[in-house]
Amino acid sequence: MNIAHWLARRASAAPDSPAILSGGTIIDSYASFHDRAAGLAGALIARDVSAGERVAIIAGNCPDYLIALYGIWIAGAVAVPINAKLHPKEAAFILADSGARLGFVGGALAAGLARETALPLVPLQSTGFTALTGHGPAAIADRRAEDLAWLFYTSGTTGRPKGVQITHGMLAATSVGYPIDVDGVTAQDAALYAAPMSHGAGLYAPIHTRMGARHMIPPSGGFDAAEVLALSAAHGPTSMFMAPTMVRRLTETARATGQRGDGIKTIVYGGGPMYAADILEAVDWFGPKFVQIYGQGECPMAITALSRADIADRSHPDWAARLGSVGQAQSLVEVAIGDAQARPLPRGSTGEIMVRGAPVMPGYWRNEAATAKTLIDGWLLTGDIGRLDADGYLTLVDRSKDVIISGGTNIYPREIEEVLLTHPSVRDVSVVGRPSPDWGEEVVAFVVPMPGGAIDTAALDAYCLARIARFKRPKAYLVVPDLPKNNYGKILKTTLREWALAHPAP
Repeated sequence: MNIAHWLARRASAAPDSPAILSGGTIIDSYASFHDRAAGLAGALIARDVSAGERVAIIAGNCPDYLIALYGIWIAGAVAVPINAKLHPKEAAFILADSGARLGFVGGALAAGLARETALPLVPLQSTGFTALTGHGPAAIADRRAEDLAWLFYTSGTTGRPKGVQITHGMLAATSVGYPIDVDGVTAQDAALYAAPMSHGAGLYAPIHTRMGARHMIPPSGGFDAAEVLALSAAHGPTSMFMAPTMVRRLTETARATGQRGDGIKTIVYGGGPMYAADILEAVDWFGPKFVQIYGQGECPMAITALSRADIADRSHPDWAARLGSVGQAQSLVEVAIGDAQARPLPRGSTGEIMVRGAPVMPGYWRNEAATAKTLIDGWLLTGDIGRLDADGYLTLVDRSKDVIISGGTNIYPREIEEVLLTHPSVRDVSVVGRPSPDWGEEVVAFVVPMPGGAIDTAALDAYCLARIARFKRPKAYLVVPDLPKNNYGKILKTTLREWALAHPAP
């Protein structure tokens, strides 16, 4: 089934209901949303874009983004959303690797990208794009569940990004599972796109379209904590995806201004580790508005979920452990812990997290070697280390590539990071390993002080020694003004390892 059918059904059932908004201003009803997307699909077909061919979107969040996305799907083509913050050379690599036929691009990006590719580029929010949407409408192309809908390129923190193949069936499975396992959606809701639509936030479009909710694009085109608070208060109920760093910034802004998040219905967080201190502060301030998901591009949004009740209810005897987990398996997947040969291990064991089910990718785009390493006997090997408790709650221990092996013992950086973040002088932290002639690897902590504050590394060392085993404590504490992050807000541990090498142990 073509996922675009959900838009057509909503446009037929409630044509005048508001669909796409810029802030609080209605740009499209569901009828015009569908008609403009169908017109764009007609224009793509007139340009000989065939079903299964790739069309890129390289733009920040804007109302035309959704028109482009659904126009591509109606034509039966495959959307290749690319983060607008990538360097033009990085974006050009994805365009070439995907074999895209053309690209819809944010106006400010067109000139730089045109120097790196000969691909036809059509600016969004332009008269040229508007003309394409006015083309004779196309009927929705026949697509099956296994046909590609979205080609998502991994963020590429190490090496070249790989193209994850996301099918129409995967989008449908993820969307159907969302109201069961994450949060109910109604026509009164608004999906607020504060995170990049080229990444996780864009995956929320199908379920909100299916239910006839509003799609609200912040006028800033991105995440601004004050803007999110104001839009939610004026035009809620809003639901949105946030990376953990965004949740922290929202909490800081709300506390500083005395706002309690009026109009915010749900904040779904994921995409990186949420430290216990941060989510406790957020819940204490905003109340039970938070749900956590654990997923990957290879199984988008759909591995596990931690409910708002588990996050907010501190009366359960295991509430602290559950808060530190990423929840239980979602309805359409199986989750297991595997050994080095991808064989399932008993509950309570620590090993690689594996998942299988309808939302799991069929493989990487034109990369059989990577696919063979990642999909084994139907299981997706996530590359994450974790454990399942007796009640099925999954706790992420760390990324397999981030585990530090010191003196033959596995040390998990996240455990140390959780401790350091509870120290009042520490605003942010990341722990990596660096080579050691005596131990193989040793622990190095990069710490960011609180604004206007300072770090006493001797005090931090004593703090760690009082809370974790001596062999786990960092051998060095390197104070930095900020941690390096990629365009999705993930900490670049590869860069931190390079920094650690530049500061060898005395």
